[in-house]
Amino acid sequence: MSGTDKNRRSAAITEGPDRAPARAMLKAVGFSDEDLHKPLIGIANTWTEIGPCNYHLRTLAEHVKEGVRRAGGTPMEFNTVSISDGITMGSEGMRMSLVSREVIADSVELVARGNLFDGMVALAGCDKTLPGTVMALARVNIPGLMLYGGTIEPGRFGGHDVSIQDVFEAVGAHSCGRMSDADFKSLESSACPGAGACGGQFTANTMATVCEFLGISPMGSASVPAVDPRKKDVAMAAGTLVMDLVRNNLRPRQILTTDAFENAIAGVAVSGGSTNAVLHLLAIAREVGVPLHLDDFDRINSRVPLLADLKPGGRFMATDLHRAGGIRLLAQRLQAACLLRSDALTVTGKSIGEEARAARETPGQEVVRALGNALQPTGGLLILKGNLAPEGCVVKISGHQQRYHRGPARVFNSEEEAFAAIPQTGNGHNAIVAGDVVVIRYEGPRGGPGMREMLAVTAAITGAGLGEKVALLTDGRFSGATHGFMAGHVAPEAAQGGPIAALRDGDMVVLDVEKRQIRVELSDEEIRTRLSSWREPEPRFATGVMAKYSRGVSSASLGAVT
Repeated sequence: MSGTDKNRRSAAITEGPDRAPARAMLKAVGFSDEDLHKPLIGIANTWTEIGPCNYHLRTLAEHVKEGVRRAGGTPMEFNTVSISDGITMGSEGMRMSLVSREVIADSVELVARGNLFDGMVALAGCDKTLPGTVMALARVNIPGLMLYGGTIEPGRFGGHDVSIQDVFEAVGAHSCGRMSDADFKSLESSACPGAGACGGQFTANTMATVCEFLGISPMGSASVPAVDPRKKDVAMAAGTLVMDLVRNNLRPRQILTTDAFENAIAGVAVSGGSTNAVLHLLAIAREVGVPLHLDDFDRINSRVPLLADLKPGGRFMATDLHRAGGIRLLAQRLQAACLLRSDALTVTGKSIGEEARAARETPGQEVVRALGNALQPTGGLLILKGNLAPEGCVVKISGHQQRYHRGPARVFNSEEEAFAAIPQTGNGHNAIVAGDVVVIRYEGPRGGPGMREMLAVTAAITGAGLGEKVALLTDGRFSGATHGFMAGHVAPEAAQGGPIAALRDGDMVVLDVEKRQIRVELSDEEIRTRLSSWREPEPRFATGVMAKYSRGVSSASLGAVT
């Protein structure tokens, strides 16, 4: 691309006598005339020093920018927001997490459109920064890619690898006297040894897998850990690659096709990924006009085996997957099973089938099973429907075999109410006991607002020894680190007058995976009668971004988009 090419979008900012004021402003921060005659590449950074997931992205961005410069472009870095799920989990702050996805998408879109960038690289590290930046790339539809910052290394405690999941579960164990104060403190201090996103196939690593399968991240880039010395080479290559995308005018909407989304869902299924992938894939698909529905997840899941033995349900960490052969190895397994849409294009310019064929499996690895030795014949994410969730809800079954639960509802109108009942297990009328169906409502996109994750509750239940003895049902979300028999994203949510709002303590609730049903043993007439006297609670926020979000957010079954 010629430096004086007036077809550059950015020429409207930098070229011609009338743009002298703009050039003067840009020169004030160090750009030269030579810089401003080159394609301008936005580097959308989600760096923050609040938590490890994105902490290293400031340094990583420097390597991306060097790659851009070497390939003939001018990088311009800018920042956007990030909320750490792991830090805010179980608090009021967690309400802001899903909302931040929309703010990230909106803010990156605004800066990219406002500055007429010719291309863009988005750096993401934690749960909402990945889908948020991809949504923005899809909206502006200029040549670009998303680069994942990478997973954290595992911590060590008691002679074995640990992650933040172990700390959350230790809360329940400690509160019930099953872990000493000293061990509790030692685990807290050793679980997260440095930069990088949470170390299992939790939401961040699930979405990194998704983005490679979508083709919007270079295959082979995501599984390289955050502090691996090779990560700088990955970043440099991303800067070089975006310039190829600009020259070839290859845009996100050419990559984010129906086939790409089918591959992404298959990637979640084969890896035992987070339920949050459902929410985020629905949202990204909406940005590009791909008709994606909840039933598509169940359809694809039913034919894709679970092959990756990854936490939270399995034995291994994301770093182990990298050493085994990475995400590319998962794609190769799906291709061998004729379960990969191999012709789908990726940002490397190659098809995902070509990328899959380049996988190199480490001899003797145990992380990714052979096709004939699957952990489960089908993937981990299922969609249940019934009189409690007419629009559907999401269940994750990877890592355990429970397929049916019938028990009395224990109804809580907030996460805090449910959490308060866990330390009392076995003591008093308010205790959660074996056999219960723990119902947490008014935590949906609108009612929360913000659809909080329930890891604090689910991990404490597991830590209290009830993980396989109760079921949990919520219109909120689960963390990717959650495991157990739990159904989330119940839609319509309680704040919209969904049937979950009609539940009372003692109602018999049934979760039946084989029949794909979730129901309460009440007649339709009884549910209608109860809902006729239901009144929507006063919103938690009367002003500000949370109030705006609550008024404008869609159902979880549509991706909880605004």
